[in-house]
Amino acid sequence: MTLRALIADRRAAAGLALLGLLGGAAVFAPVIAPVDPTAQADILLTRFLPPLATGPDGVLHWLGTDAFGRDVFARLVYGARISLLVGLLSVAVSLALGGAIGVTAAVAGGPVERALMAVTDAVLAMPRIVLLLALVALWESSVLLVILVLGFTGWMSVARLARAEIKGVLGREFVDAARATGVGRWRLLTRHLLPNAATPIIVAAALAVGNAIMLEAGLSFLGLGVPPPAPSWGTMIAEGREALINAPWIAAFPGFAVVAAVVACNLLGDGARDALDPRTAVRSKE
Repeated sequence: MTLRALIADRRAAAGLALLGLLGGAAVFAPVIAPVDPTAQADILLTRFLPPLATGPDGVLHWLGTDAFGRDVFARLVYGARISLLVGLLSVAVSLALGGAIGVTAAVAGGPVERALMAVTDAVLAMPRIVLLLALVALWESSVLLVILVLGFTGWMSVARLARAEIKGVLGREFVDAARATGVGRWRLLTRHLLPNAATPIIVAAALAVGNAIMLEAGLSFLGLGVPPPAPSWGTMIAEGREALINAPWIAAFPGFAVVAAVVACNLLGDGARDALDPRTAVRSKE
């Protein structure tokens, strides 16, 4: 996949632009929002200030303040760091673990394949949300724990997908030709199998990032995600649920951010599918 082909697709370009905006806000958070996202001034004077209000200290609060007088805009952009980091790294863990299991099962075949797929199906049969709640409740919550829990509960679909794609590529004629010319197993895997099986895995990864961001927001909303006072979008939504009537902006803006991130990942995944697989693009035009 080339970047030019990806940008040529309007859905992928819109997804990349939106993700770039969110990622840029996360990277340059100290410049965009120089206010400390956990700082609390005089709560009685600064709590529940509406958007575009100026506090008693002369600071303009673009998105208002929360129940503790903390700047919502600063917490939103700093929260993007945590939410996007959790989404990306948890999917990376799932890809590494699930990809290794799926590729090993497809290449090894026989009893190894049956054993690995049996384990995958057994774990896949368990409701993911139950596994998430159980694992997070057993240990003290942290960003690293959320990443690992999301990663180790999301590898099963990746493993099945990787196995199916590798098995499909193994049946093609160019693989037999490569074997006939004496290509080694490692070179066959890295030069022929993985590049030809990567398309659906990359698309699934793009979609999984949005799902991971939603799951992190859900865990934080339940108090099992990133511990306060560290800002994350889910934590901000949970903190704003008690003030939906008199201060709806506290929960509304992080909610919009979660929706934007998920939509961007979905658009990028759909666009990457068409850019990577010409057959899909032809069918969509028909």
